[in-house]
Amino acid sequence: MEIYSNIAELRSALAKVRQEGRTIAFAPTMGNLHAGHISLMRQAREHADCVVASIFVNRLQFGPNEDFDKYPRTFDADCTQLRDAGVEFLFAPTEIDLYPQPQTYVVEPPEIQFLLEGECRPGHFRGVATVVMKLFQIVQPDVALFGKKDYQQLMVLRNMVSQFMLPIKIVGGETVRADDGLALSSRNGYLSPEERAEAPRLQQTLKNIRQAVLSGNHDYDALCRMASENLDSHGWKTDYISIRRQQDLGPASASDTDLVVVAASKLGTPRLLDNIEI
Repeated sequence: MEIYSNIAELRSALAKVRQEGRTIAFAPTMGNLHAGHISLMRQAREHADCVVASIFVNRLQFGPNEDFDKYPRTFDADCTQLRDAGVEFLFAPTEIDLYPQPQTYVVEPPEIQFLLEGECRPGHFRGVATVVMKLFQIVQPDVALFGKKDYQQLMVLRNMVSQFMLPIKIVGGETVRADDGLALSSRNGYLSPEERAEAPRLQQTLKNIRQAVLSGNHDYDALCRMASENLDSHGWKTDYISIRRQQDLGPASASDTDLVVVAASKLGTPRLLDNIEI
């Protein structure tokens, strides 16, 4: 695996890949990798000839109450995992590489950036969209992969690519789970043993909502309210549980098809995200 921090050098290396007639799949990350990330890397191989990953902890997507400096950096271990997964190129820029001057031009997503995760994390999706746009301009992939666990992020980026007419296919990777159903996340490492035993309740709660909807219950507000109350009665602090349309995360009505239940809830210190499609 070749590792680059310099943008010009990476572009030169990838230009040679294209000259060979090979396609490029790209999977951006912030590092601290787990099996979910590595699953994306392996899926990337199914979509293109050459796999490129990136590791960059993006300051722009951190809010004022989120500790950018404490985000886990595990670069050496990450590199080992990426090599084992067959990644050919790793882009690992410094902040000076990617933001040589203050980023005053930004990608401003539509109203959805202020809802759900955006309501809890103001400015988050602006920061995500801006850095991903920069990474796309640098790597110029044919395919880019993002995990479905961050469902709102996937939708924002897919629609960004569509509206800017970027020649990139966006692929959503299925959420990788532990044997008990908990979605894999870097945040899981902050759970105490007791919290880790409780954590699968979130996914089971979403499964119960899906079953209720499939059985004909269209009182979505009541379903989500009761689910939230049930979680909180077991020690959670729920930010939201909501049934939405998959394509734009707009509020769902009884006549809508292709739905998704999205949720975010704190269990102790970690804030866990999950979703389930209907």
